[in-house]
Amino acid sequence: MKECKVRECAIIKKKLTDLKDYKIVDRYSNLKKEEKVEMLKKMYHIRYFESEVEQFILKGQIYGTCHLYIGEEANAVGAITAIRKDDWIASHHRGHGHCIAKGSDINLMMAELIGKGNGYCKGKGGSMHIADLHTYNLGANGIVGGGMGVAVGAALTNKLKKKDGVVICFIGDGSTNNGIFHESLNISSVWKLPLIYYCENNQYGMSTSIANSTNIERLSDRKASYGIEGVTIDGNNVVDVYNVVSYFAEQCRTGKGPVFIEGLTYRWRGHSKHDSQVYRTKDEVEQWKEYDPIIRYKEFLIESEIITADEAKAIEDQAVKDIKAAVDFADKSPYPDLKEVETDVYAD
Repeated sequence: MKECKVRECAIIKKKLTDLKDYKIVDRYSNLKKEEKVEMLKKMYHIRYFESEVEQFILKGQIYGTCHLYIGEEANAVGAITAIRKDDWIASHHRGHGHCIAKGSDINLMMAELIGKGNGYCKGKGGSMHIADLHTYNLGANGIVGGGMGVAVGAALTNKLKKKDGVVICFIGDGSTNNGIFHESLNISSVWKLPLIYYCENNQYGMSTSIANSTNIERLSDRKASYGIEGVTIDGNNVVDVYNVVSYFAEQCRTGKGPVFIEGLTYRWRGHSKHDSQVYRTKDEVEQWKEYDPIIRYKEFLIESEIITADEAKAIEDQAVKDIKAAVDFADKSPYPDLKEVETDVYAD
């Protein structure tokens, strides 16, 4: 197989951490062909799932707010593929991609989003509260940074029970100026917890550019305050994400404490469904779209002779069919019985 690199993103390249001091090897090459192809399948599933969710929003079928993951797919897929199936994750409010990457049922997810009784949370949780303990997913969270405390608890559990599991806590750049961010990194550092903080820096915390809210070049530089490792990587390059998370997951399993990874990426849609996006230009959005993480990975697979262009097209077409089937499942699913309105409100 000829050597092939993922097309570089010029916008991201200048901010990346120099990883030469780390012994990060190409673990991706050791994956089986079907595992490499599965990564592309999941990225397509996330993209088309979110595209259909957007249509539900436009038709008024989703109540409450909703945050789309379009453009950030490489982060969830690369990071979650790099850990074991029995490793826990915690998510944030833009969590559909994490659920799909961890193996959740897209039918039950779609049903949950439009309030159907057979959804993951019986139609009561909606977009920001999907959890799936069967796939070791502690769930999304409507509170900015709220998942960090949950992740610390899960990582502490692993340590106290002498398990070699790791926890990935997905956070957004907007949460890194919150108190819980600093408290969580500090205590997980003191206790040397097996915890990976994966910050999906999509450049905006709601409508505020990270450049206007944080006076440092790289968020990962905050590692110095807590005595932990921290790196900034290309979050739109699924191969890089996989290799870096694989390396640090191994470090966490051997008791070397937490790490803070900043994945540079970009959300193509607004912050939530009511975002007019007056804070950024169309030219900026189009410039980032040139580095579509799915296109970059598809090109990589084809040029590396792992799959053909026809096979890539078949994978995409099947993903579209799978998501259409999930939409049909959700549409035909029943709404919860009115008698359910007071259940799950209080613990027994």
